[in-house]
Amino acid sequence: MVLLLWYFFSLPQKLFNSSYSTVLEDHSGHLLSAAIASDGQWRFPEIDTVNEKFQKAIIAYEDKRFMNHLGIDILALGRAIRMNIQAGHVVSGGSTLTMQTIRLSRKNPDRTVFQKIIEVILATRAELRYSKKEILQFYASHAPFGGNVVGIEAACWRYFGRSSAELSWGEAALLAVLPNNPSLIHLARNRDLLKAKRNHLLEKLFQQHELDEISFQLAITEPIPEKPQPLPRYASHLLDQVVKAGYRQKVVRSSVDQEIQIRAEQIVDDHFQRIQANQVFNAAALIVDVRSGEVLAYVGNTKSGDDHEQSVDVIQAPRSTGSILKPFLFAAMLDEGKMLPGTLIPDVPTLISGFAPKNFSRQYDGAVPADKALIRSLNVPTIYELKDYRYEKFYRLLQSIGMSTLKKSPDHYGLSLVLGGAEGSLWDITGMYASAARTLNNYFQYPGKDRYNRMDFHSPLFTRTNFPDTVLESSSYLSASSLWLTFETLKELYRPGEETGWQHFSSTTPIAWKTGTSFGFRDGWAVGVTPDYAVGVWVGNADGEGRPGLTGTEAAAPLMFDLFAILHGQTWFQKPQSELTSAAVCSMSGQRASSLCDKVDTVSIPVAGLTSALCQYHKLIHLSPDMKYRVHSECASVNEMKSVSWFVLPAIQEYYFKIGNLYYRSLPAYRNDCADPASIASMDIIYPKVNSKIYLPVQLDGKTSTTVFEATHRNSASVIFWHIDGHFLGSTQKSHRFSIGAKQGQHVLTLVDDLGETIQRSFTVISGD
Repeated sequence: MVLLLWYFFSLPQKLFNSSYSTVLEDHSGHLLSAAIASDGQWRFPEIDTVNEKFQKAIIAYEDKRFMNHLGIDILALGRAIRMNIQAGHVVSGGSTLTMQTIRLSRKNPDRTVFQKIIEVILATRAELRYSKKEILQFYASHAPFGGNVVGIEAACWRYFGRSSAELSWGEAALLAVLPNNPSLIHLARNRDLLKAKRNHLLEKLFQQHELDEISFQLAITEPIPEKPQPLPRYASHLLDQVVKAGYRQKVVRSSVDQEIQIRAEQIVDDHFQRIQANQVFNAAALIVDVRSGEVLAYVGNTKSGDDHEQSVDVIQAPRSTGSILKPFLFAAMLDEGKMLPGTLIPDVPTLISGFAPKNFSRQYDGAVPADKALIRSLNVPTIYELKDYRYEKFYRLLQSIGMSTLKKSPDHYGLSLVLGGAEGSLWDITGMYASAARTLNNYFQYPGKDRYNRMDFHSPLFTRTNFPDTVLESSSYLSASSLWLTFETLKELYRPGEETGWQHFSSTTPIAWKTGTSFGFRDGWAVGVTPDYAVGVWVGNADGEGRPGLTGTEAAAPLMFDLFAILHGQTWFQKPQSELTSAAVCSMSGQRASSLCDKVDTVSIPVAGLTSALCQYHKLIHLSPDMKYRVHSECASVNEMKSVSWFVLPAIQEYYFKIGNLYYRSLPAYRNDCADPASIASMDIIYPKVNSKIYLPVQLDGKTSTTVFEATHRNSASVIFWHIDGHFLGSTQKSHRFSIGAKQGQHVLTLVDDLGETIQRSFTVISGD
């Protein structure tokens, strides 16, 4: 009874406790990459199907009665004993495949009579627990194939560069003779002996009618591999993420498309060859299928070498976002009816609670339509939008739609949240763009009132995942109408190219895309979407070093368009007509037209846009009979006045707007007898005096000295914006002093306050650089 119990429990519950490689496959099962097992062996996880050719070859070579015995072959064992006695030493073990499998599971203990008895007992026990198919699977998965290659799957990739499912007869026979002769796989030696053993086995299989004569002749002519091949190393950074996600020591069937992955890696490498001339060494790219959210290509970094941190997975690394989040604010503003696409937004020197945003060009337009501000990625108008929307609410929106890197409170980021003040990962941001496109796509999949599924906003997926049941609602984080208008705006962006830096490729597939550049030229971003694909690109240095010219437009966008060139899909997004309505919009202000607007366009706007403000820029003014001067009832007869509608910007906006818009007409002056009490000057320049000559010596380091200019203002809370020769220098509040340096020659100092009042003064620098 005791012996029976021992026999029953003699076999471990789990036959093999080996460590395995983590294997990453593409969506069709092609090997992308693999990580070596913790014990230094290339040992792929256990297979569930043994190649039929290998199965026949290994049985013919090792254990011809395998399918019939119960773990031991009495005839083979007897023959082995006789041979060993005759030779005076061990020349044959007589082991069956089942006994060899047991030996492999016990880590190949010393070959003694006692160990052989144990193997016999455990082999019979294994036959009672496992089927012949399972025993062959164990053997094929754990047999040694030379060096640190264990198991047939790893051996096939190392020696033939393909899966065991694709073995030829010659390859199957070669692998069958190796487990008992693994030293023969040193391909620089023993090649003739190895080939002879293989061909002998092939002849045996031919005689057993396992293969026909043509197959036999082809098999014996197959060459022996010259050397082991390196395993594929595609999507190697994704392999790291697979391990971190808990898929260690497994075969992971990913969503990646091997063909797209290989081409994407080639394109990134080609781009790297160009950007490294500017000492830029790292780049990453992510391609996502919009409809499923699945990753089609994952290029985590360039092959720039360890000196340039090529092992860093930049797709997952938080980086300053630059302007890449602006489209989400634009969509959110449209969604709530806070503005229309063409609404004029202020673009003037701005100081908000000590925060002074500046446009990339350091120039100002006075006022810019919201869609044009997005296209040109102007910072100041965006800050005015965020101030209206509120940064706390935008912070919560970004978290809801997939931005996981916002670890601090909204107040920590403030208004800089939309200008790169927060860090984001390429993984999250590409996923956010893809989710926005998916939401717009799926709007047309569900008829009726409830057409939104908030689960459409999710991170990219690198494995095939089953989603929970769709829960439809009447709204989502962003509406289809606001997303469509945002993509329509982003589609109008011009491509990087010749002359002015932009060139429109009218023949290419329409793409909604946006770039971003972080402060100090450290990060270049470009993300684009179509109804089918989202492509995200980051370019820079992993160590954070900035480089001149490292912008999203010049460094990242060309790579993004090269990646889109290998993709094909639907032309453009459907228009969500049911969420849009036609409205009369003032052609100059971009707001809903009032009765005073003389030029009106009929455009599509979100239904929520019907609650947006009427045009506030067209004013009814009264002119003298000759239409040259403004008048009012205290200085002119009402019957003589000419009442007209006039487009009037706030004074500070007008100062900058009319520089770039020659059509703009300032309000006529009041007639002499109709003086405006508000025209009394509020601001004056204390220094320099009129036509001053200022001496600015050159310092020892070659730089020109500076001098402090000073101004005053009646309103202590007013902000003064300082300009030299039309170039904006900065702003002051309360204490209006500014340190200024200028080259030798004549200059014009211009001050503009926050109400648009302007004062100018000429001065001359008589010494300088």
